[in-house]
Amino acid sequence: MSKNALLSRLGIDTPIIQAPMAGVTTPALAAAVSNAGGLGSLGVGAMNAEAARKAIRETRALTGKPFNVNVFCHAPAKADAAVEQAWNAWLAPVFAQFGATPPDKLNEIYTSFVVDEAMLKVFVEEKPAVVSFHFGLPSKDYIDALRGAGITLIASATNLREAEQVAAAGMDAIVAQGIEAGGHRGIFDPQADDDNLGVFALTRLLASRFDVPVIASGGIMDGAGIAAALALGAQAAQLGTAFVPCTETSIDAGYRRAILSGAANRTTFTSAISGRKARSLVNRFTELGRDPQAPAIPAYPVTYDAGKALHAAAKAKDEFGYGAQWAGQAAALVRELPAAELMARLQAELEESIAGLQRYAAR
Repeated sequence: MSKNALLSRLGIDTPIIQAPMAGVTTPALAAAVSNAGGLGSLGVGAMNAEAARKAIRETRALTGKPFNVNVFCHAPAKADAAVEQAWNAWLAPVFAQFGATPPDKLNEIYTSFVVDEAMLKVFVEEKPAVVSFHFGLPSKDYIDALRGAGITLIASATNLREAEQVAAAGMDAIVAQGIEAGGHRGIFDPQADDDNLGVFALTRLLASRFDVPVIASGGIMDGAGIAAALALGAQAAQLGTAFVPCTETSIDAGYRRAILSGAANRTTFTSAISGRKARSLVNRFTELGRDPQAPAIPAYPVTYDAGKALHAAAKAKDEFGYGAQWAGQAAALVRELPAAELMARLQAELEESIAGLQRYAAR
């Protein structure tokens, strides 16, 4: 397969990008994907600056190929003691089932990149090949600093309005995040109406409207899905859930069992785990979030402080159903393989799908 403009810019051989997935990805995973010709990614949005530096250096020790580092650009949380106390009080009976209590006070457990000067400094000094943004964009000053360090920049968008902002900011590519995608919905303003665009519709819209290369993301699990994205005008596909059960990820045993079981047939959106809309396997926490008696949910990522504490308490009693088991639609197609083997299969499936289309066209 010949390289397109995006692959040349990224310095990769195949149009496969492993999604960053904070809390799931590891240097070993990102390096394995990059070594196999794709673009491996690290999700450092939940790390502090020095932890991110360590992860970047560990990845660089495992690969000489380009890799991506992803951060969150959400509006910093606004504390609301009354809402947070009511949320804790509502969760208290659930904590009690596991002999625990909610945190005394909920905290903003990680810093948005838009105000994280320490993280910016790490990126400028470490110069990862690619930095990508989720939930929005940083300031022009931050973008200029990263550009000055020679870093390629990518940002996600869930609709045309967000894509216009991404293009206007001079990003090198747009990740078209369809409604099928697992994990946190990348919408810039969580209070705004969500257009709920699927990956195929969104990819085609963006590819037809913008000169900026498009990366399709959401529910793409195999080579046939990658081929379909390319046919719609994407220059690469970003896969997240497909890599979740790879042997190099940091997921716990409960998450692994769930995504490899019939539970993978059902996903749903919830805000109860983190405070922001995210697609998960249906589990005890997502069902808890559907309770019509639930109070207002605290800001993201303050809610996550309670969510992580509840998961830890339940997990200590061998109950894994309160974890953030993020997964996209079609999660049932996952394969538990080392990342290099999965990459080889994806590339073979992609070539087979393209060849099938060529045979069809030649009829």
